[in-house]
Amino acid sequence: MVGCTCHVCQSPDSKDKRLRSSILVQSSTTTLLVDATPDFRQQMLTHKVMRLDAILITHPHKDHVGGLDDTRAFQFFQKAPTQVYGNELSINGVKHELPYAFTEYSYPGLPVIDLHEIDLQPFMIGDIGITPVLVWHYKMPVYGFRFNDFVYITDANRIDEEEKAKIRGCDTLVLNALRHEKHISHFSLQEAIEVASDLNVNNTLFTHMSHQLGRHEEINPTLPRGMQLAYDGMQLEF
Repeated sequence: MVGCTCHVCQSPDSKDKRLRSSILVQSSTTTLLVDATPDFRQQMLTHKVMRLDAILITHPHKDHVGGLDDTRAFQFFQKAPTQVYGNELSINGVKHELPYAFTEYSYPGLPVIDLHEIDLQPFMIGDIGITPVLVWHYKMPVYGFRFNDFVYITDANRIDEEEKAKIRGCDTLVLNALRHEKHISHFSLQEAIEVASDLNVNNTLFTHMSHQLGRHEEINPTLPRGMQLAYDGMQLEF
């Protein structure tokens, strides 16, 4: 077996320990998750998340839905199905990812998931208002989400002008920046910087970064004012 020689993998800096991208959004009464990654269980245990009211799915790729089976623990303790929201593509993708959860012949122990198809109309979950933002992951429609003055976008390489209007005026934007080199379906770091500059938000955090981007301490100081790399466990208050 050949060990990893990546200088990001071997970095002692906790900010270089990059699990798959996901965020937790909390108010005083409601807890939402955006995307259930294959690292879902580790992320929930690490941050001692005791309750989930709903999960929003940006798109149905494995690194964004691969943890849905592990929601069974929340179903057991909350005595309720997991509420999952996404566009038609994401809803169908969840069914494909967990076909045993939607079979006609269920049995105890299977994940119990209620699916809610959403479009681009704003909606509420508990006391949290949510505005979907359509972005493009090459040819795949992906949903970002705006929560008040906070916008989260991952897995995109294009945002149409009509959807940019939903982002303008926010205080904080989280945006994907995969690597330095151009990619067919993700913003590169420079492309993400240009998008953030065009949107003129106060604060931009870059996420969904591959190890090809480099170490946090090397890249972060080079970014324009008001922009920085996000990192696992980062917390923001609004």
